Amino acid sequence: MSYLPYTYTSPYDPAREDEGLFGPRSVTWRIMSSRIMWVAVVRALYLQALHPRVIRGTLQNAPALTDPVDAWARLRRTRMFIETRTFGTLAEASRAGRLVRTIHEPLTGTDPDGTRYRVDDPELLLWVHCGEVASCADIARRSRLPFSAADLDAFVAEQRTSAELIGLDRAAAPASMAGLSAYYEEIRPRLYACDEARQALRLTLRPPVPDGNRVLKLGLPPVSALAVATLPRWARRMYGWPAGPLSDQAATAGIRAARLAFDQQRLFLGAMRAIHRAESASDTPGR
Repeated sequence: MSYLPYTYTSPYDPAREDEGLFGPRSVTWRIMSSRIMWVAVVRALYLQALHPRVIRGTLQNAPALTDPVDAWARLRRTRMFIETRTFGTLAEASRAGRLVRTIHEPLTGTDPDGTRYRVDDPELLLWVHCGEVASCADIARRSRLPFSAADLDAFVAEQRTSAELIGLDRAAAPASMAGLSAYYEEIRPRLYACDEARQALRLTLRPPVPDGNRVLKLGLPPVSALAVATLPRWARRMYGWPAGPLSDQAATAGIRAARLAFDQQRLFLGAMRAIHRAESASDTPGR
């Protein structure tokens, strides 16, 4: 790769072929270079799980997520896709998007009444896209990263390119924070925490961690709990979590403290080494 994986520092290399989908002057690069975006990614997963077809389609096509090896292999693929899409060259991003579309194209999910649906249905792709964008923008704002309201609008607009990469019509994706809020108001009646969503929440609060990886076993639950606490009030109510203004204030204070902790090089690199050890288990032959 022509970017620097796993570091979340400036990935720009003047010798690279091109600046990719966004480039070093984009708000996307500035936001996604912050280490606190790890919390945003986890938050996005909780938000995305509130669409019953998204979480059912995920679990029905990945039934081994409770296995530490398979769970971390999936995390590795997701993380590499996000990094390649964001920081890779045009060719690398295009190749990653094509692979994701190819994987999703044959997959289907089944509702409790037996109705089958495509995992790559545009409504589901848009929901997943907006969950990621909203989570990154919200964590950037609440952690006091130096972004203005205009910057966040620009980030949402830039991310329409990401939507296009996974097969969405660019025009269907929100182009501003106001557009993102309007989208959530429209789709909320179709959302709820189904049994599968609650199962996923329990799984990530007590994540499957390979034996001997004490750092992850101790460190991931607090990060997961913080990610849940930063969800919108309506989303926390669906999960049965506290949803008052005091909870909001506590979550914001927590995310600011987490940002300062993540900015400590030693702590961050220690966490990354632990994640790499967990992911390396997925490289065993036959998996």
